[in-house]
Amino acid sequence: MTNFEWQLTDTFNFGRDVVDAIAHSEPGKLALIWCDQSGREQRFTFGDISRRSSQLAAFLTAEGIRRGDRVLVMLPRLPHWQIAMVGCLKLGAVPIPCIEMLTARDVRYRVGKAQAVAAITTTTSTDKFADSTGLRVRMAVGGAPGWQDFDRALDAQPTDFVCADTGIEDAAVIYFTSGSTGLPKGVTHASRALYCWRGSARDWLDLGRDDLMWCTADTGWSKAGTSILFGPWSQGAAVLFYDGRFDAAERLRLIAHYGVTVFCGAATEFRHLVNEDLQGVDLGRLRLAVSAGESVNPEITRRWQELTGIALREAYGQTETLMTVGNAVGQPTREGSMGRPLCGCRVAVLDPEGRPMPPGERGQLALALPNPQLMLGYWAEPERTARAFSSHEGVKYFLTGDLAHMDEEGYLYYDGRVDDIIGSAGYRIGPIEVENALQEHPAVTECAVIGSPDAERGEIVKAFVVLRNGFAPSEALKLELQEHVKQATAPYKYPRAIEFTTELPKSAAGKLLRRVLRDAEDR
Repeated sequence: MTNFEWQLTDTFNFGRDVVDAIAHSEPGKLALIWCDQSGREQRFTFGDISRRSSQLAAFLTAEGIRRGDRVLVMLPRLPHWQIAMVGCLKLGAVPIPCIEMLTARDVRYRVGKAQAVAAITTTTSTDKFADSTGLRVRMAVGGAPGWQDFDRALDAQPTDFVCADTGIEDAAVIYFTSGSTGLPKGVTHASRALYCWRGSARDWLDLGRDDLMWCTADTGWSKAGTSILFGPWSQGAAVLFYDGRFDAAERLRLIAHYGVTVFCGAATEFRHLVNEDLQGVDLGRLRLAVSAGESVNPEITRRWQELTGIALREAYGQTETLMTVGNAVGQPTREGSMGRPLCGCRVAVLDPEGRPMPPGERGQLALALPNPQLMLGYWAEPERTARAFSSHEGVKYFLTGDLAHMDEEGYLYYDGRVDDIIGSAGYRIGPIEVENALQEHPAVTECAVIGSPDAERGEIVKAFVVLRNGFAPSEALKLELQEHVKQATAPYKYPRAIEFTTELPKSAAGKLLRRVLRDAEDR
């Protein structure tokens, strides 16, 4: 589909044009199954979501919230999250989804930066807003002193609401995401991005109206938009929403119990899932597994396929760009590749001067413009936004900050962040290559590779390794791992230093934080 072009309308309101539209034609269609680790369960139809989100929109409007106002939504995996997001969009307010693990300092920064005028959270998190000024409306699931009780407030409102006719370029949602330096950036997406989320739901997730999708992403990340809310519901698919801690065996039990057809998990989750005993686990309805946000080791992909008979397809995207590269359904895959550009996306691998590079050469991955999936910019930071772009021979690019290379047939391979590359004795070494090699060893559960300062070589490759049960740290095992890497990849890439550890630093979204390890080495 190289000639694919997005067909955008002048206006788009997700609450009206997706949720209400489905509710009008098929009000009893399942939209959401919610459950938690205690065994509680609730089911919602599109009619339920339509009515409840309209009540929220009516309440916020009565409280003085207007089109364009920012609303901080800090909720765990509760059905109130979907209702809050859709309700804000219906009136044209701009939700700011946030993970519940934020501190009071984090909350204060986001409220101040975005000049938010309303907040929706839980009783247990209201204290985090004590120092956040400017909030005219405060809602809490369960209520709290000085806070409106979410459910009671909605019960008093009408169930119909005239949605705002939001323009395709109007700000629709803000995701705060950490950068490699500085304070979090407020990635601001327009209504067109919410419309375009259906693209990855169609081409990568292969979702249809009879599917049940389960994505384990936290509610504060754009991945939740891709695979929990905007993507699946745009395709008429239902979603499973589980509020509970990670447990590999329980993950598999829930997939079987609810008949999940498409499952999306982090690479870290799949590393544990492939070590589970699948005897007696009926995955008969599951037809597709996907992962994004962190490269999946090829060995894990192979083991998952062998154990389940179900494909595991990777994709690549950023908060700023949505999903742009992926292993689309129906297309052949390549081991270790994150796929090819998805429909409507053109990408290039650029050299340090911003020029497109030939196949096989490593450079910075860039998204060619125009592309309706791209953010409007970083909220209230025009200079930071401007630095994210470059031009070459009349083509404007968004610079991802990620390194990649492309083969002759357009398959892309992730090589780490721009600042992750290790420079050792004149060699440039990507940590992903070394991690992939280490991951193939039976003693390794997880690993992270960084460059450690070295007087002679500039940097040496250092690996931090989490061992599987039954293996103990030893000098002999270090030597064995080093020899294994020498055999699995170019010998100069082997880790000259190995440190065994019980855990690796990760973000709240589960992404590996190599910079934390680098910072510790630099001290």
